[in-house]
Amino acid sequence: MDIPEARAFILHWGEMGTEWGVNRSVAQIHALLYLSTQPRHAEEICEKLGLARSNVSNGLKELQSYQIVRRVHVEGDRRDHFIADTDLWDMLMKITAERKRREIDPTIQLLRELSQSLDGRTDIPEHVRERISRMHDFIGTLANWYADVRRLPKSTLVTLMKLGGRVARLLPGGSKVKS
Repeated sequence: MDIPEARAFILHWGEMGTEWGVNRSVAQIHALLYLSTQPRHAEEICEKLGLARSNVSNGLKELQSYQIVRRVHVEGDRRDHFIADTDLWDMLMKITAERKRREIDPTIQLLRELSQSLDGRTDIPEHVRERISRMHDFIGTLANWYADVRRLPKSTLVTLMKLGGRVARLLPGGSKVKS
């Protein structure tokens, strides 16, 4: 991209990606494709971002696994081309679903196994058993909340997000929200 603001966005997205646990190159590839109006092939991505072909190939696979980038074919060109999802809500939902699958689900499974292993044991300090159990319950509740929210229509999610903390007024005792 020859637009300074676009280059700044791509660089910043790469930096933010590292803060979110995403490889810088992967985030930059995503940013470039997100800003692109035309499908781009891997060699073009390498050239625009100054990345090695292997980085771009691995990055595209990663982005496709999140389902926020997809491969398309361009008539008359045998190379694979790629485009990014530009629906921000759809992108958010896909990313959170994949992160949940990769990070939260295995944690819940491990905590379940640990809780079952500790259940009824007297050779383990009570606080260890209690804290692992509480963590399992907490993350399980969070995952259930996520599943409920995920089923809401996009328009409802947007409204809830725009309401922010004011949504608490709709709940019993919600008028006493901390500042």
